[in-house]
Amino acid sequence: MKYLKENTLLLDHQSAYRAMHSMETAVLKVLANLLLALDSGDLAMLTLLDLSSAFDSVDNDTLL
Repeated sequence: MKYLKENTLLLDHQSAYRAMHSMETAVLKVLANLLLALDSGDLAMLTLLDLSSAFDSVDNDTLL
């Protein structure tokens, strides 16, 4: 983390593995952006993709 911070390699919106950032803060950021878009009359859409089950179906030795 020290290396990433010193070399500014972390994205501003990255929540994983950062102090004072969590899934809740990430969800709140997304929700706030959606609500701001809707309030200004823009269209808003959220697409979620869960790939966790894709890796469960592959043999670990083959994957490695």
